[in-house]
Parts: sequence; structure tokens; C-alpha cells
Amino acid sequence: MDFLAGFDFAALFPFIAVGFAAQMVDGALGMAFGVIANTLMVGVLGVPPALASQRVHIVECFTTATSGISHLIHGNIDKKLFFRLLLPGMAGGILGAYALTSLDASVVKPWVLTYLAGIGLYLLVRGILYPPKLRDARWVAPLGLAGGFLDAAGGGGWGPVVTSNLLIQGADPRKVVGTVNTVEFFLTLTVSATFIWQIGVADLAGATLGFLIGGIAAAPFGAWAAKHIPAKAMLIMVGTILTLTSLYGAYSAFS
Repeated sequence: MDFLAGFDFAALFPFIAVGFAAQMVDGALGMAFGVIANTLMVGVLGVPPALASQRVHIVECFTTATSGISHLIHGNIDKKLFFRLLLPGMAGGILGAYALTSLDASVVKPWVLTYLAGIGLYLLVRGILYPPKLRDARWVAPLGLAGGFLDAAGGGGWGPVVTSNLLIQGADPRKVVGTVNTVEFFLTLTVSATFIWQIGVADLAGATLGFLIGGIAAAPFGAWAAKHIPAKAMLIMVGTILTLTSLYGAYSAFS
């Protein structure tokens, strides 16, 4: 009771709102939790960038678990695609975490974001002008390896890299979003386990707790939306979100 009495729940509300909004987009479209969360926390709420990144990494361990369970309940997971992504993604995450100590990720990240902005524009045009034709994705293992590596070394990118490249191959958008979100839980655990162990759960008492509450609350709604959004509309929304967030990130990185 003394622990709860010390909480300023009114101060937590903005962080709950940020977590909810970011996870709604990520759960429905398979990307942008980290980008949206960091942008809102740093740009709107005035949280220092390093602290914002720390909070996002901690919270993602929990939101991806909730999101994965929600997608499983709604039947949004392709088991074959899941296992084709799982081990390469985790391996890429481990390699990326090690590379982060010797690689200047800030040099690579702007070019990756520019590439993703181009993919976003392609998906947007394709969603508007051409009806989606679903087919099995290829080159899944290398894609998982690259996505995991970039996510760890660049501080984010699993969803934008993997989701967009699977969609561009014509994979079922609903299954792609659900599967990529679920694999991300294991990737996040692999990359963040040591980080969380060193910080401890005490950091969850405060703004991070509000962020966590909002993200977990939104996960079931995001999974429901992914199940019911038509493929064409999903391509258009993914293309729009990917283009805007990538262009913003590239502009910030180059400037």
C-alpha cells in the first residue's frame, strides 16, 4: 500500500497514452512501436533520448509477449513462417548486439531508413493501384538474419525491415503482421536479457510502468485490427507509416 501511495497516477497517464498508441499501430501493422514511442517520448513529452530508448527496450519484452499471444488467439500466425524466421532472427540479434560495440551504427542507419522509405512508397503505390496477389515468401532466413542484426545494432528495425520485405514479396499481410510480431518477442528477449538483468525491475516503477500498461492494454486491439483490416487497406497503411517514419528518421540522422 505504501508503494502505491507514492505513485502519481496522473503523471503516468501521458506515458500510458504513448504506449497504447504505439502498440496499436505496431500490433495492427507489424512495425513502428519503437519509432513512434521514441518520437512521442522525446519530441512531445521531453524525455531524454537515452532514457526513452532504455524504457522502450524494457517495455518491448512485455508488449511483444502480449501481442504474440493475442495474434495466436486471432489466428494471425503462420507456423511455417514463424519457424523460418525464429532462429535466424535470434542469431542476427546476437550478432547485432556484439557488433554494436565495434560498429558505428549511426553511419549505416540513415541508408537503411532511406531504403525503407523507398519500400514504403512502393507498398503505398501497390496498395492503391494494384490488387494484392498473395504468394509464399522466399529468402525468409536471410531476411530474418538481417532484420535481427539491424534491430540490435541500429536500435530498432525488426518490424519495418522484415514486415515490409515479406509484404513486398506478396505474403498474406495478416499472417505477416502476426508472425513477425510474435517472433519479435523471442528476438527482444535474446537481445535485451543482459540489459534487463543489469537494470533490474526497479526501473519499472515510474514512467516506464505507464508505458508498459498502455502497451499491454493495446496489444489485443492491435491483433484484432490485423485480423479484420483488408489486405489492400493494410498495404496502404503499412506503406504510409513506413514511409513517414523512415523519412523522419533519415532526415534526423542525416541532419
